[in-house]
Amino acid sequence: MGLYTTLIDAATLAAMPPDKVLIVDCRADPAGAGAADPDKPGREYREAHIPGAVHASLEHDLSGLERKGQGLGRHPLPLAQAFSAVLGRWGWRPGLQVVAYDAGSSALAAARLWWLLRLAGVHEVAVLDGGFAAWREAGLPVESGTVARASSQVDLHFDPAQAITDHAALHADPAAVLLDARAAARYRGDTEPLDRAAGHVPGALNRPYADNLDASGRFKSPAQLRDEFTAVLGATPPRKVVHMCGSGVTACHNLLAMEHAGLHGSRLYAPSWSGWVSDPSRPVATGAR
Repeated sequence: MGLYTTLIDAATLAAMPPDKVLIVDCRADPAGAGAADPDKPGREYREAHIPGAVHASLEHDLSGLERKGQGLGRHPLPLAQAFSAVLGRWGWRPGLQVVAYDAGSSALAAARLWWLLRLAGVHEVAVLDGGFAAWREAGLPVESGTVARASSQVDLHFDPAQAITDHAALHADPAAVLLDARAAARYRGDTEPLDRAAGHVPGALNRPYADNLDASGRFKSPAQLRDEFTAVLGATPPRKVVHMCGSGVTACHNLLAMEHAGLHGSRLYAPSWSGWVSDPSRPVATGAR
């Protein structure tokens, strides 16, 4: 069985031996703890999920809630020790293929798990293209309840070179380009439903994550994605690209898309917009640029 490092389709996942893959249901409400029904993702998981899938909470498993209020954004990165404990609870082991999925095409929290594993040096991880909706459309089986896997001992460490958490370091490299994954209206400052102020970090460019998908809700081809990112970034090499969004979740969608396109080595500004505007003295830009 080959290893999958960016995307996987439903038929390929269905054909995998259950003992060769860790499937993680990452369905989440982007509003997180502020959602009107914060238990909805967990309830939907218990009602129906891909057989064998464990459930990941964006708030509790893929974020460090204990670090909220420290200027690190609405979804602070978890500590490596805490993330290792989550993986141990799921029974992860080195070399095991991981497949993450969301409800449908957005793949937001699934992309966050994909990136966190890469941050920890794990590359055998892919996102289900089209998510749970694609699985159901293919007529594949589901199960209800919860899944408990045999636990394992995990001790992973994050690579600090892949993420920026210090706001002061954001503009340390004049050759770096900041790429904002939020919808254009939020980037311009026309509206802001979640954070303290509307607008964007001065100098940031905009590539809404939804532009990574075709009309069917699947990721565009690597060639098309490469052309579209190049149109935004120009001659900027991928290693000089720093992604951001509202809280460091949807930006992972752009990271995934660039990797799928063969544009390797970009980084994440983890606090993102919610972290940037936590200090009212930081500048805010509005409009198209």
